[in-house]
Amino acid sequence: MRKRITLHDLAAELGLTIQTVSKALRGLPGMSEQTRSEVFRLARELGYMTKDQKQTLQLDHISPYPVVKRRFVLVQNKQSLNFNRLLLQGLHERFMEFGHTVQPLLIPPQLKPSQFEAWAEDQELMYAEGVFIAPRMNLDLLELKLLELPLPRILLNFPPPETKVDSVIWDVYEAVFQAVRRLVRMGHRKIMYVGDALDQRGFVIRWQAFREAMKEAGFSVDPQEHATERDGTDQWLQNFGVLYRTHKPTAVICGIDEEAAPVYHTLRRLGIAVPQQCSLVALLNEQSDTLPLCSRPQLPIRETGYRAADRMLWRIANPHLPFEHVRLQGEFFAGSTIQKLAGQVADK
Repeated sequence: MRKRITLHDLAAELGLTIQTVSKALRGLPGMSEQTRSEVFRLARELGYMTKDQKQTLQLDHISPYPVVKRRFVLVQNKQSLNFNRLLLQGLHERFMEFGHTVQPLLIPPQLKPSQFEAWAEDQELMYAEGVFIAPRMNLDLLELKLLELPLPRILLNFPPPETKVDSVIWDVYEAVFQAVRRLVRMGHRKIMYVGDALDQRGFVIRWQAFREAMKEAGFSVDPQEHATERDGTDQWLQNFGVLYRTHKPTAVICGIDEEAAPVYHTLRRLGIAVPQQCSLVALLNEQSDTLPLCSRPQLPIRETGYRAADRMLWRIANPHLPFEHVRLQGEFFAGSTIQKLAGQVADK
């Protein structure tokens, strides 16, 4: 039988008083954020839950100490691997508290929708307790096959219209608005958007958010002045360079993680100093060693995995309740790649 963890256990492990541990878990002041983080980390690792957390689980019909250990699957493709580690980390952190496991499952690049059933049977997909569907399933028919599985499913993406599935995703729409508003407050008016605007739903939403945020700020957007088209080659970088030299923006927002480093180094090759001559904001999954400390909206990808695990357990316990769509919002990190224009007063 699983040993019940107490406040005394946590306090003894951390070398703190029971009162300090209790205050940390209840969000009360009186300690450093490092101490509070250490208390939360150990509580998650050992499976300790406060009374309020237990009551929340009970209200959702989820047992805090389940007898059955469940196996879940994260279905992904090669395009989602660059943030898969963060999603898996969040899923593992939450499921570890219940003794459940999550297995990553990679869809073969050449798999056709007509081959899906045979592949799913070979991978014993139908024996999983539930399926998480990673972003960037760019084959609509293949994503549809996953969405039609007779299993509890959580879509880690923005859901298509009329889709009967729960979804959890980091909110790139809000992230782009944060980027535009921060730059506008720093005096920037000529802002260029760089990023594929067609290939994925999340990409379309980023471009849509940029246009709406610029409109809200009182500026028109001519699509011809922004680098949003891709042809499968590096020609888009040359096009970006031409657009930059032609229109001379004072700031660039790069909406796709893997395009940020090429955009930054293209600016450098053009002799453009960042941020002295051009501010740069990038929607990075996490800070990259190939970039300076990048100004960016922080995308809560790991937290999305953690929240998605909760949503899966809730769906299993409440199969007949309406579907829900959850968007997680992060904060804006200023970094070293943006600065206010000369003569402008930065508005925090």
